[in-house]
Amino acid sequence: MLAMNYRGPYRVRAVQKAEPEIEHPGDAIVRVTRSCICGSDLHLYHGLVPDTRVGTTFGHEFTGIVEEVGPSVQNLKKGDHVLVPFNVFCGSCFFCKKELYSNCHNVNPEATAVGGIYGYSHTTGGYDGGQAEYVRVPMADVGPTVIPSDMDVDDAVLLTDACPTGYQAAEMGDIEEGDTVVVFGAGPVGLFAAKSAWLMGAGRVIVVDHIEYRLEFAKRWAQCEVVNFREVKDMAVHLKKMTDWLGPDVTIDCVGCEAAGSAMQRLTGVYAFMQAGASTVLHWAINSVRKGGNVSIVGVYGPTFNFVPIGNALNKGLTLRMNQASVKRHLPRLIEHIQAGRLKPSEIITHRIPLEEISDAYHLFSSKLDNCIKPVLIPPRASVH
Repeated sequence: MLAMNYRGPYRVRAVQKAEPEIEHPGDAIVRVTRSCICGSDLHLYHGLVPDTRVGTTFGHEFTGIVEEVGPSVQNLKKGDHVLVPFNVFCGSCFFCKKELYSNCHNVNPEATAVGGIYGYSHTTGGYDGGQAEYVRVPMADVGPTVIPSDMDVDDAVLLTDACPTGYQAAEMGDIEEGDTVVVFGAGPVGLFAAKSAWLMGAGRVIVVDHIEYRLEFAKRWAQCEVVNFREVKDMAVHLKKMTDWLGPDVTIDCVGCEAAGSAMQRLTGVYAFMQAGASTVLHWAINSVRKGGNVSIVGVYGPTFNFVPIGNALNKGLTLRMNQASVKRHLPRLIEHIQAGRLKPSEIITHRIPLEEISDAYHLFSSKLDNCIKPVLIPPRASVH
């Protein structure tokens, strides 16, 4: 089969690999119909995630047709068209029973914090991902969801990570009616967080980024105000000035470890590895939110430590909430929003690229060329018939 293959930082290619096989009675083999490149895939591509091994296939956002199921699989059958959450989870452990699927206790022997994730290094279990023609899906009775017959596959593939992550980012902000919400990052997750903030009752939504075409897209698609941080001397002061000198009620970090905006943070977090990524946005989120406000974090950081102004958070009485999204928990509500016409995730897709051109696709997305917001990969055998 054709699959993306990691060869080292900034080096990926499409190669022929052996097709996956059933390894456990609960497995399914899925023929991929759509796969995405996620902003967090770029952390792997840039060489910032520990234990990202040469030969790995990335891709944790994918849909596909079930081609084969193991003997214990009851909820799927051959021919089902499914969306596969990026979380690999068992559905029965202490954390899964609390719907903390991203923290499943049984799927990742490499870590005590995060659970399993498709195509995201051996620190999240070492599972091959969906930027390929076929994928082995473990614990297939609990993860995959059959795509409703009236849903476009391009909408469905964004329900595997980006849309639920943005939705959970807004949910963790505990938004109350009329709140002012600031979203840091105008990538796909930030866009969905902004859109979700409106759905949860926000009275004002502001998106912060530094790339003009992304800010223009956010303004048009999420109907929000925008701030270019390159034009701001002090982010906390600027946002307080915009909010009667109180600060926003909720701030959301949708950027993570490769944030621009501070040369010192970039030096210590991205180049010298003195901390687990640049924590620029964490500082902005904590320092700008009002006293007693809420900070939500879904931007990806490393598993060690970051320089964070935790004393400011304490003295301001802030609530900080963060996690990888538990996709399955949000699917019923998000499917309802899509079917009701309140949300159309595929509107953020700007590029549809053959899997054979994976190297060019990563370069395009990483370098933010051609006004790229969200690229979707189309495998050679992507037909749904």
